[in-house]
Amino acid sequence: MIKKIPLEHILFLDIETVPLTPSFEDLEPASQILWEQKSKYQRKEEFTPEEFYDRAGIWAEFGKVVCISVGYFTTKGGQRSFRVTSFHGDEVTILKDFKSLLRDHFNQPKHLLCAHNGKEFDFPYIARRMVINGITLPYKLDLFGKKPWEVPHLDTMELWKFGDYKHYTSLKLLANVLGIPSPKEDMDGSMVRDVYYEEKDLDRIVTYCELDVVTTAQVFLRLRNEELLMEEEIKKI
Repeated sequence: MIKKIPLEHILFLDIETVPLTPSFEDLEPASQILWEQKSKYQRKEEFTPEEFYDRAGIWAEFGKVVCISVGYFTTKGGQRSFRVTSFHGDEVTILKDFKSLLRDHFNQPKHLLCAHNGKEFDFPYIARRMVINGITLPYKLDLFGKKPWEVPHLDTMELWKFGDYKHYTSLKLLANVLGIPSPKEDMDGSMVRDVYYEEKDLDRIVTYCELDVVTTAQVFLRLRNEELLMEEEIKKI
């Protein structure tokens, strides 16, 4: 079925997130208590709330978006290309700019959003942060009242599950087993918090995020048994 979806109708995306504040001590006292309660089951007895706070970015209630990278296919004169761009910096600006992209260019029923583990992380995270920041949800993220087949989301991890709900496969592992050339990454997701707060190197995070968008598109192509993107087909805009 996925071979029937025109590639031009899909917006591929990835997000990078960090804790709301550089450290646990920077949280308001009430938020510190709530974090202790929220993280209790994940950290168990192995970590204190303070020690576990560097992972707070994975929860929308205690994290924020620092980058959304997107990519989409275009065909001109029979030549395929994959265009990649990013929204980064202030979270409210990121979310509003991303919403504008959806509104202006990906607002038709035929348009779909695609991310790796997007249904569990990227899509709900963006939606929650929009609500927290007082931004009205765009149609593509407002799922209230939609039937499952009306949700305009694709997830490469879900496609790889083939109905196995217990199975988790990272994007890096999936790319490896599908024979997709590994991009030259100098970081991984566990490093984003330190790169953002300690090194203050947002450009490095943006590059990492964009590489994941390209890899997600490559995985989608392999799932369709189509030719992978060549380096010259990938355009940064």
